[in-house]
Amino acid sequence: MCGICGWLNYNRDNAVDSQLLEKMNNTMRHRGPDGDGIFSDHNIALGHRRLSIIDVAAGKQPLCNEDQTVWVSFNGEIYNYVELMEGLKQRGHIFTTRSDTEVLVHLYEEKGEHMVEDLQGMFAFAIWDAKQQKLCLFRDRVGKKPLYYCDEPGKHLIFGSELKALLASGKIPKEVYYPALDQYLSFLYIPFDKTIYKNVYKLPAAHYLVCQDGSITVKRYWQLEFSTNSYAQTEEQFLYDFEALLTDAVKVRLRSDVPLGAFLSGGIDSSSVVSIMQELNNRPIETVSVGFDEEEYNELPYAREIAHSFGCHFSPSVIKPDVEDIFVKLITHFDEPFADSSCIPTYYVSKAAREKVTVALSGDGGDELLAGYSRHRIETLEHRLRHVARFMPSTLFSSLYRLLPERTKGRNIFGDLACSPEEAAARKHSNLLFNQALKEHIYSDSSFVTDVSSQFRELYRTSSASNALDKALHLDMQTYLIDDILVKVDRMSMANSLEVRAPLLDYRILEFLATVPPSLKLHKGVTKYLLKQLVKKKLPASILERKKQGFRLPIELWLKNELREFVEDLLFSQAFKERGVFNVSALEVMWRRFLEGQADYAHHFWQLIVLEQWFRLYIDGDLYV
Repeated sequence: MCGICGWLNYNRDNAVDSQLLEKMNNTMRHRGPDGDGIFSDHNIALGHRRLSIIDVAAGKQPLCNEDQTVWVSFNGEIYNYVELMEGLKQRGHIFTTRSDTEVLVHLYEEKGEHMVEDLQGMFAFAIWDAKQQKLCLFRDRVGKKPLYYCDEPGKHLIFGSELKALLASGKIPKEVYYPALDQYLSFLYIPFDKTIYKNVYKLPAAHYLVCQDGSITVKRYWQLEFSTNSYAQTEEQFLYDFEALLTDAVKVRLRSDVPLGAFLSGGIDSSSVVSIMQELNNRPIETVSVGFDEEEYNELPYAREIAHSFGCHFSPSVIKPDVEDIFVKLITHFDEPFADSSCIPTYYVSKAAREKVTVALSGDGGDELLAGYSRHRIETLEHRLRHVARFMPSTLFSSLYRLLPERTKGRNIFGDLACSPEEAAARKHSNLLFNQALKEHIYSDSSFVTDVSSQFRELYRTSSASNALDKALHLDMQTYLIDDILVKVDRMSMANSLEVRAPLLDYRILEFLATVPPSLKLHKGVTKYLLKQLVKKKLPASILERKKQGFRLPIELWLKNELREFVEDLLFSQAFKERGVFNVSALEVMWRRFLEGQADYAHHFWQLIVLEQWFRLYIDGDLYV
C-alpha cells in the first residue's frame, strides 16, 4: 500500500516545482515508509511513497513503459495481476519487474482508460500519457483507496491520496465548505464527492478522471446492477457459488512477498475470512484482536475462541489509551472532521497487527452486503407495514411520531411511515444524532441547516434493485461503506503502515450478491443468513448465535472523566464562540444535562470536539501548510 500525489500545470511552459511536490509527497511518509520517488517533466510531476508488498526489490515508482511515454504512480493492489501479466506477455509486452504496477502501464498501452475494467483489486492511481499530454486518475469500484483533487481552471490540477498532500502544495485556501460541515453533523462523516474545503473533491468510487487541454471530465466505469433472473436457484446453489467466490477472493488476497495475517474480532465476518485463510494455509496464520478492560466493551474472549478452534496464532491486545493524546493524533490522519469513534480500536488493532505482519485481511463489508444492521430489519418491517397501511393517511403516522416520547421503542418507524420510502431510508442514515430540529437549536443561524439527504434519497430511488432491502443495502454500499467504514480502515491502517485487504468486498462477490434473493440475506429475522449458512459447520454455536456487537467505546465515561476539562476548554472557549457557527448557550445547557445524567449527549459532544479540534489544527494552525 502506498501514497500518491501529483501536479499538472495546464500551461506546458510552466514547470512544476519538484521541491514542492517532494514536500507534498513527504506528508504521506506513513503510507509508504519503504521508499519514495518523483517523476518530473516540465508541467507534470508525479510523486509516490512506497510500502513494499509485491516485488519488494524492483517495484520502485513512479514507473514507466519502455519508451517512457506512459508513467504510473499507483496506490493499492491488483489481485489478478499474475493473470493479466501472462496475457500481456503473450501479446508481446516486455516486463522488467514482476510487480502489479508494471501491468498498469502495459494494459494502458493496449486499452487506454478502459484498462480499469479489467482490474480486480483495490486501487487509486495516476497515469500520465506523454504522447497525448493526458493525465488520468482512477479509483477502484468500491472506493477502498482514496483520491482527492483540486482543479483550478486555467492553472493546474493537484491530486493526492490524502488531503494533507494537497494542503502542503500551498494552493488550497483554508475556506470551509459549510454544507459539508452540516453533513458531518448528520452522518459523522462527509459523504460523496465533497470535502470540508471549498473546491476540493474526492474522486468517486468506480470513476476515473481525464485531464487534457486544461479541462477535466469524470466518468463512471462500473455500476452494481441488481437482477431477479436467478431467483429460481436453490439455496444450495447459491451457497455453492458463494463459497467458491469467497474462497477465491481470499486466495488471491494471500498473494504477498511480506508477512500476512488477519484481524479477528470474534464476529461472523472476520471469523469467516479467517476460517478460509487457515484452510488455504499449511501452517497457523497470525490473527490479531483488541479489547478493553471494561468487560461490556471487550470481544477478546470470542476472538480467542475462534482462533483456537481454527488452530491460528492468536495475538490479543488490551487497549488502555491516553484518550486525549490519541484523540488529537487521529484527527491529523483524517484531515477533515470524522467522528466514527470506532477509529480508535481500528487504530490499535492496526498498530498491533503491524508488529506481526505487513498485510492483514479483514471482514469489512459483510454488514453492508448481507443485511447485518438493525436498520435492515426495520427496512423490511416498514416495507410490510406500508403494504398493510397503504390506505391510512400519512398524517396518522406523523401524529403518532410527534406524540410518543423521544426514546419510545419503535417511535422512528412511525416517522418513517409518514414519508416516502426513499426519505425513510435516508432518515436511517441522517437521523443519528443531530437531527434537523436539534441543529436548528444549536446553530447560531438557521441558514447553516441544509438538505443533507437529497443525494441519499436519489440513490435509493434510482437503484436497480426491485425490493426494499436490496435498495437499502445498495444505499449503504454507496454511502456509509465508502465514506465511513473504508475511510476509517484506510487511514488507521496507513497510520501504522499496514495494508488491509477485504475479501468480502471483491466486486465479483458484490455482483453475485446482487442476484441473491433478499430472503437469503435477511431470513426470518436472521441477519447475514447466507454467510452464516456457509460457515455454520465451521464456527462454534456461541459465535453464530451471539448478538452483533461491533467496536464499542466507553465514550460517556471518557467525557465525564479524563476528557471533561479537554471538552470544556474546546467548546466553551473564546475561539469556539468566535467561529460563529454554534449557539454556545444552548450547548452549555446540553453539557450540564449530560453531566447530570439527564440526557445522553455523549456522542453529540464527541462529534463537536472532533470538529473544534480540527478547526484548531487545520484552520487556526498551519498543519501541513
